[in-house]
Amino acid sequence: MNVLIIGSGGREHAIVWKVSQSPKLTKLYVLPGNPGTAPLAENVNGISVDDHAAVASFCKEKQIDLVIVGPETPLAAGVVDSLSAQRIRCFGPSQAAAQIEASKSFAKDFMARHNIPTAKYATFSNYDEAVRYLESVDYPIVIKASGLAAGKGVILPETMDEAKSALKEILVKKVFGEAGAEVVIEERMTGQEVSLMAFTDGTSVVPMLPAQDHKRLLDGDKGLNTGGMGAYAPAPIFTSAMMNEAVEKVLKPAVNGMKSEGNPFVGVLYAGLMLTPNGIRTLEFNCRFGDPETQVVLPLLETDLVEIAKACADGNLANINIHWKNSTAVCVVLASKGYPEKVESAKFVTIEQLPYDMVCFHAGTKMENENLITSGGRVFGLTAWAEDIASAVKKVYANIGKVTFDGMQYRKDIARKALK
Repeated sequence: MNVLIIGSGGREHAIVWKVSQSPKLTKLYVLPGNPGTAPLAENVNGISVDDHAAVASFCKEKQIDLVIVGPETPLAAGVVDSLSAQRIRCFGPSQAAAQIEASKSFAKDFMARHNIPTAKYATFSNYDEAVRYLESVDYPIVIKASGLAAGKGVILPETMDEAKSALKEILVKKVFGEAGAEVVIEERMTGQEVSLMAFTDGTSVVPMLPAQDHKRLLDGDKGLNTGGMGAYAPAPIFTSAMMNEAVEKVLKPAVNGMKSEGNPFVGVLYAGLMLTPNGIRTLEFNCRFGDPETQVVLPLLETDLVEIAKACADGNLANINIHWKNSTAVCVVLASKGYPEKVESAKFVTIEQLPYDMVCFHAGTKMENENLITSGGRVFGLTAWAEDIASAVKKVYANIGKVTFDGMQYRKDIARKALK
């Protein structure tokens, strides 16, 4: 099969790395890709992901049998609809189904309609109305920009003044642009978070291994919220009973609900879950593979990813048995100085040879005059796998010095909570 992967981040490097191992693969392209994907696939430059007609004509010219879409933005922009209209097989949801991530207000209303357990919430586009609501609630809250804000549109205010200031920034000053045209104010839940991704063909649902992400910048879950500073899988806190509860009360109702509303969801459905004292609650849905969760989940997948993606696109997921390695993976994100605010980039990178059971996934790099340089906030996801979490943690941190660039920062406690 000829396969095209859309995207350029660490998640897409992980998808490319996994797909490149498929015996079903004839030729692999990635649009636009990054320096990490270049040895594994043909990076496609000169075509914008936003130009759906150009993407479709590339697929026809190269006889692409399967398109896998990595990021949420092209999914929310309807790239799958455009390609499907040209009879190009896609692994990813339609624009209507992608609303489950692209609009938090849609997602919360959808959860309410289908009795999916989540936090109490209300949605506002008017600052004064939002403030009146804030003054009427007696529980801790979280404020979320409703649209796509690259993982940064979630604010956890500690005081009423902080909450009002956050609302003003989003609704009045428009710091998130159109993504903040609406805000969702919801009850702040307590407990550990787990990321549970699942493959689905719109009818069947097969969960992946549960992972835990580390959103805060600094050790001990301190500092600013980020797109994710590291992850590990499987998360030992997530028992088989919890997995059953999540599948029956969250994943299946979501997939059945989308289908019943005429927008069947095909691809990866990601549920951000909170393990509260009162059971599992859904924080959010995403319409694609998580980042950095993909960098720890895919190395543990034994079944051919091309086979799974094709089965989802063709509606045959029920016919496939998906198997996982009996191992653990840990990913530490290596970020630029200044991340997640004003990022310093264009720093020279050196990478030494890593052990065979490790990968350095590129997230924010580019080539300039044959030199590898940094080009984003999260630069690499360094992933190691081993028979248990302690061994994987030891391996990843023992080899971190093999990747160097000026101003590199990373957390030193990834997966520590799983070792307690």
